[in-house]
Amino acid sequence: MDVHVDRDRCLGSGMCALTAPSVFDQDQDEGLVVLLTARPPQDQHTAVRLATGVCPAAAITVTERGSSTTS
Repeated sequence: MDVHVDRDRCLGSGMCALTAPSVFDQDQDEGLVVLLTARPPQDQHTAVRLATGVCPAAAITVTERGSSTTS
């Protein structure tokens, strides 16, 4: 799994950081998403997928390695 965030789309709601805190954080200045790891370990994949789904700005993109599928 590869994770990408679009800080230009981010609204700073913090749902990603609440859902997958070992993968996402928020910066101190603007509260925008900070990606802590672009390739999270397998045990974090479910949380990352949930964070992707709850992001109100659709600022998170997930690509499965070996696949062209994104969400």
